Amino acid sequence: MAGEQRLEDCLPVRPFPVLKGRRVAPGWWWSATNHALVHYGFKAMRTQVMMLDHDPQVVALACRPVELLWRGRRGKTISHAPHLMARMADGSGLLVDCASRFGAGRRLMRRALHLEAAAAVAGWHYRLVGPPPPVVETNVRWLAGYRHPRCARGGLAEVAECFAAPLALVEGVRRLGDPIAVWPSVFHALWAGVLSAPLDRPLHERALTVASGAGAGR
Repeated sequence: MAGEQRLEDCLPVRPFPVLKGRRVAPGWWWSATNHALVHYGFKAMRTQVMMLDHDPQVVALACRPVELLWRGRRGKTISHAPHLMARMADGSGLLVDCASRFGAGRRLMRRALHLEAAAAVAGWHYRLVGPPPPVVETNVRWLAGYRHPRCARGGLAEVAECFAAPLALVEGVRRLGDPIAVWPSVFHALWAGVLSAPLDRPLHERALTVASGAGAGR
């Protein structure tokens, strides 16, 4: 059954071309979820890789691991490889196509209906996603700079204990010790979900933060 295949272990079925005039060329994102590199093809896709990597419900990521084929009008074969695949904590799968800030084209929107139906048959989900809100994207991108486990410095339990009750970020950092040494651990804790702060507002030193009870994080 397609829904039982470990697509997260597969290589991309099709490469991404390097297009003249595009500001972001195909590249690689080091995933804290996979502890490995995940390929992306363009800027909007890189953003969605980042957002999925930050999602605590995602346990694995893959770039274009599957291609779907179906019969269109007049029996013409149509093929489409969704940009991303995510394995969710409940074992289900999620296929994702990434729209730019200008929106999705008509062809992709038409195909999305078939992809959603095919994913449902396999017990999966499909999303055609646009950019996240600018403030959320900016905050997550900042925290992503501290996503590697080395930033935690083995101090996540201490960080969680310090923020057991809601506390301004800077106040907690001062209680924990030398700010230069502590800030990376706190930002990593926010990335990993050990700490929780409102990311729909600009993240700053007075942002109210509390331990989420999520454990050691990623």
